[in-house]
Amino acid sequence: SYHLLPHARASHLHPPSLAQASSQAYTMVCIRMATSADLLQMQSTNLWCLPENYQLKYYLYHILSWPQLLFVAEDNGGKIVGYVLAKMEEDDTQPKHGHITSLAVLRSHRKRGIATLLMTQTQQHMRQIFKAEYVSLHVRKSNQAAFHLYNETLKYEVNDVEKGYYADKEDAYDMRCVFEENLSEEGKKERKKKLEEAMAKLNVNDEEKLADQTSN
Repeated sequence: SYHLLPHARASHLHPPSLAQASSQAYTMVCIRMATSADLLQMQSTNLWCLPENYQLKYYLYHILSWPQLLFVAEDNGGKIVGYVLAKMEEDDTQPKHGHITSLAVLRSHRKRGIATLLMTQTQQHMRQIFKAEYVSLHVRKSNQAAFHLYNETLKYEVNDVEKGYYADKEDAYDMRCVFEENLSEEGKKERKKKLEEAMAKLNVNDEEKLADQTSN
């Protein structure tokens, strides 16, 4: 599907006029499922954007195994300006869930909601086609922009912190977004337990802050 996306953040303040839409202030971006013909451009986008890089055969493995989960953002000139590389985990000891392997948008096309659209599409297919209970991903602790996207916009929660996860030994947040409608009974119990633990921790922190304020 095509989306009319602004070049500049200020453009969000007013709907585009016909003149604006036909000028360079706006561009048409198509969010669609990836094909094997897109893999080289996806790899190129990854090399421009991220320090975590993959051989072409890894992209091919994803698209042959889970073609419904790979999406690209294509501008009206046919250039791939963003992608999401995702898969279903195959560990039978865990609940059925998806994983975001890689997400990237060229710097020239950021702050237009493209990453959100890409993530929304692959998550929808994980939920509806594969009946995933949740989707997981890793993000660098230092990557505040990505953390904001996942936590604030897409409602991912921090599940754990993995020490030295990246090649340069930086820690990663292990984050998850739960698909409530697909949770098994066991998954619902686990979800309830985690929420109760989080609430208890929150209450303890509030009590400690109150005690600090009282002592001061």
